[in-house]
Amino acid sequence: MAGKHNGKSTFLRWEHHESPGRLSGQQRKGQHMSAPAPSPSTPAATRIVIAGAGPAAQALVTQLDQGRFTGTITVLSNRDDTPAELLELALLPQVSVRFGQPASHIDAAKRTVATADGMEFSYDQLVIATGSAPVANPVEGAGSCLSYSTIDDAARISRAVGEVTRELGRRPLGILVGNGAAAGQAEAVLRARGVRPIRTTARPAAIVPGTSASGLVASAVIFEDGSSMSGDLVVLAEERVSRDGLAASAGLRTAASGGIVISQDFRTSVPGIWAIGDAAAFDGVRLGLLVAAASAAGACATQLLSASAPGPVLQAAA
Repeated sequence: MAGKHNGKSTFLRWEHHESPGRLSGQQRKGQHMSAPAPSPSTPAATRIVIAGAGPAAQALVTQLDQGRFTGTITVLSNRDDTPAELLELALLPQVSVRFGQPASHIDAAKRTVATADGMEFSYDQLVIATGSAPVANPVEGAGSCLSYSTIDDAARISRAVGEVTRELGRRPLGILVGNGAAAGQAEAVLRARGVRPIRTTARPAAIVPGTSASGLVASAVIFEDGSSMSGDLVVLAEERVSRDGLAASAGLRTAASGGIVISQDFRTSVPGIWAIGDAAAFDGVRLGLLVAAASAAGACATQLLSASAPGPVLQAAA
């Protein structure tokens, strides 16, 4: 398989090997797509490792590529499948995507990251973008309704509301489930799009699919006591918690409510380690509720490009 970058053809290799215990060399567990390794005579390049492969991580890789980053980028993904967006990034000659190899331990002193299957990667700069997870188990039928967990969900909800409004020929009535900052933002989005929201903090037992032509918008919720609320669409904006488990192994500061503490330029409390997306927290708030993934990735990429260039070393967050 070949990819093109800056006019040069680069041949990529696809590996899928399984071997017990600690792996090295060509014995690799999981799937791996990357450019060929540089020759021994090639000067050492800056090594960036990204823990996570969600929207924030993908946006960061794209921004680094557009910024003409000349080092290497290793993406450690917890996904065993190979979604198209990750495959596209893996075609970039400086990028190696490790499918099914999530980061499990950080040695900040040695600047290495270990994966769950025993692989170890050295880094010059490490970015944690492991996202967040729902606090509670999914509600039955949740896949048929809209959800709001980060600022990036606003555009998707707006599009769905537009479709429902056109189908109904009137202002939709929305059922909003949740409390906290995410629910507050979701309510603002719905009102801005002309929806009449009815908000409940009681968690439903099930979501009832709607009759929208899109097939993605639910219309009612049913509670444990058998009561229900009906509308034209349902939005779940439940609490989520940052996936910040890597913080402990690296000695990173975390917020009381969860999330890796970062400064305004996405630096953590340990030099050489950064955090973006929902894994991070700024002023105690989950970053996904403050900054869009693409915006955070762009700003972080600028900092990484600066840190990779010759010059004074940036200090860690206080």
